[in-house]
Amino acid sequence: MKVIVLFVLVLAFVASTYAATCNPNPCGSAAYTDVPTACKKYTTWNQANCQCIANHESSGNYHACNNNTNGSLDIGLWQINDGNWASCSGGSAPCTVDTNLKCAELVYQWGSYTWKYWSTCSTCGCCNSA
Repeated sequence: MKVIVLFVLVLAFVASTYAATCNPNPCGSAAYTDVPTACKKYTTWNQANCQCIANHESSGNYHACNNNTNGSLDIGLWQINDGNWASCSGGSAPCTVDTNLKCAELVYQWGSYTWKYWSTCSTCGCCNSA
């Protein structure tokens, strides 16, 4: 019994520490797109890096939504933080592939044309790369 209680406490801690799926999701239910096709819409960045980031951020779900531990939300294929929505999507959640792409392009440019502002850039090995 003690082991079960300890296990439940550890799960509760892990769940509260890491990002959780939004409820409700401002973009609605899951919707998937072909990541290579989406990445090709912007030719300045390295396509392999773009695909790695998008796959790790959202698994191709352009309605992906995650709550961050600081209370902010990340939305879409490239998981654009709600702190950036005013600059790239008129303050609304960037729920379409094209709107999320527009936001991703800006974040990429703000990072001096690198992927350094994505938490998954180290997994993809491209934090300081195009």
